[in-house]
Amino acid sequence: MSSTDPEPIATDSSCAVPADDDFLAAFATHIEGFQPRPQQQAMAGAIKQLLAAEQTDHNVLIIEAGTGVGKTFAYLAPVLSAGGHVILSTGSKTLQDQLYFKDLPLVRKALGLSVNSALLKGRANYLCLHRLRMTLLDGRLPDRKQVSQLRRIDDWSGLTTTGDVAEMTAVPRDSEIWPKVTSTVDNCLGAECDDYQACFLVKARRKAQEADVVVVNHHLFFADMALKEEGFGELLPTADVVVLDEAHQLPDIASTFFSETLSSRQLQEWCRDTRSESLSHAADVPLIRDHLGALEKAVLDMRLAMDAPGQRAPWSQLRDRPAIVQHTGEMLAAMQALTTLLEQAAERSKGLEACYERLLELRQRLQRLQQPQPEIVQWYETYTRSFALTSTPLDVAVPLQRCMDAFPCRWVMTSATLAVGESFTHFSARLGLQSAQTLQLDSPFDYWHNALLYLPAKLPEPQHFDFVSGLVEAALPVINACGGRTFMLFTSYRAMNEAAALLRDEIDFPILVQGDSPPRDMIEKFRKLGNAVLLGTASFWEGVDVRGEALSCVIIDKLPFAAPNDPVLEARLDTLRQQGQNPFAEHQLPQAVITLKQGVGRLIRDQADCGLLMICDTRLGTRSYGRTFLESLPRMPRTRKLEVVERFFASEKFQSPEQK
Repeated sequence: MSSTDPEPIATDSSCAVPADDDFLAAFATHIEGFQPRPQQQAMAGAIKQLLAAEQTDHNVLIIEAGTGVGKTFAYLAPVLSAGGHVILSTGSKTLQDQLYFKDLPLVRKALGLSVNSALLKGRANYLCLHRLRMTLLDGRLPDRKQVSQLRRIDDWSGLTTTGDVAEMTAVPRDSEIWPKVTSTVDNCLGAECDDYQACFLVKARRKAQEADVVVVNHHLFFADMALKEEGFGELLPTADVVVLDEAHQLPDIASTFFSETLSSRQLQEWCRDTRSESLSHAADVPLIRDHLGALEKAVLDMRLAMDAPGQRAPWSQLRDRPAIVQHTGEMLAAMQALTTLLEQAAERSKGLEACYERLLELRQRLQRLQQPQPEIVQWYETYTRSFALTSTPLDVAVPLQRCMDAFPCRWVMTSATLAVGESFTHFSARLGLQSAQTLQLDSPFDYWHNALLYLPAKLPEPQHFDFVSGLVEAALPVINACGGRTFMLFTSYRAMNEAAALLRDEIDFPILVQGDSPPRDMIEKFRKLGNAVLLGTASFWEGVDVRGEALSCVIIDKLPFAAPNDPVLEARLDTLRQQGQNPFAEHQLPQAVITLKQGVGRLIRDQADCGLLMICDTRLGTRSYGRTFLESLPRMPRTRKLEVVERFFASEKFQSPEQK
């Protein structure tokens, strides 16, 4: 082992790490159906050791806890018992709510602990009283629907004590009115705001700073880290321990929050805010409104000069086009004129001063995009009516380590999918965690007796033109043998939609396709139907929990290698080549293995679950790297024969009580 490799604590499910049994007895008494698991004990014991040890360079513990280990209870018990200030961060707001409203109170009660906790969300989740008032004064809304929604929000603003927009169910969360009455980092006036003392976000932050345990999500956590990197302050209180659940998401989320974006929406929102402020406090300076109109026109012209919607490519491909050069120049000229005007008007109001400071930052971002930057990949993305220009660091390890150094605490990073085989090197290297300790714990579920891996023979290669039709043909007898009850997971929307069209004429089971309804509604409907076939892409590969017979088969179309034409990935792969490394072996393969493990994890969600995993990618058997994928999956029987699959579904495991 080299000095840069993570240091393993234990690498198998024999659980050599000791742990106290106290919390197990407490859980067994207070939690109905609780079953002690040696892997859970080992995880709790390892975290307890980390918290008890003296501060050293080994303050990070990385734990892969397979499905069913019960990692939430395993980290809550030791960190709550240790006392001090704790930050718990999860992968999504849904998991954040589950942790705060369900798991945390349950463990707190079982252990008899008095712990003051707080739930903290991002600023977009809280009503901004200042922006609500400005929108009411502005009065220019595009339709009656938004006018009606604004009135409802205004009425609610006098009743709510938290300002959490989730309370306001009468206005859909995706309504275009919400960005007008919530704040962003760019447009928040901070302590200069007249509503600062009554601000719902400020109240939520104060509560978080006074709490023993703060529950956040990764996006909020890294937003704070990015702010610390820029030196603007600290959102979260200083912690003794930080637990990052669903940690496999961290490298990509960190990359997002250490990026810098200039979007047409940012510019349009700035123009709207500045126009509103100038009408209130600088009505005698009509030139401000004139140049705002010029900037808005240049932004619109820039979008029209770009490619069709849905493009994501290096900015260098567009930057030097004559039309892009022209419209960029027009944007910069309008911004320069507005800078001069707002510098003079800024003293008239705090709002105009904030608009002036925002303009300086937006202008600097646009100027930085005019030339390549070292160690930065610049790329653009187009939407139907908007665009975004983003600068992303090729390596997040350095800024992340600087931010982690600002938190002199213990770190626990855990997920069901972090290792490739028995190695944590890929995950650790992406985050620069050179001295972390690691622990790998297998799932306690009995895959060998309750699951079957089916690798159908004679399928076309994934790049073949009739791959999807061949996949559907191979899947039909499996779906019929299973009685529906199937997830079909795809690596692209195109393949998913093509498969859905082919399936509709071939099966009698209900078909649910991603995009037809919200994901949460789809999952609930899938559970209730009990014989449905659900087709989904990336968002259904992780974070979806369907227990019992409703889900008895997971079909995966192909190995989930990331699209090589992604500009950020392409730049990272080029950097690895320049460093003399193998980009496929060092990045693409391990990342695909971790993603595949997430998809496979949808199948067995409970001790009593049984099911079939079908992977339709022939490269598992024809390429040397296929072994790496197979060795990273839970140990289960394999077959290439359809008759074995049919016997599996005809076995006693899948018979109804009446059939047994």
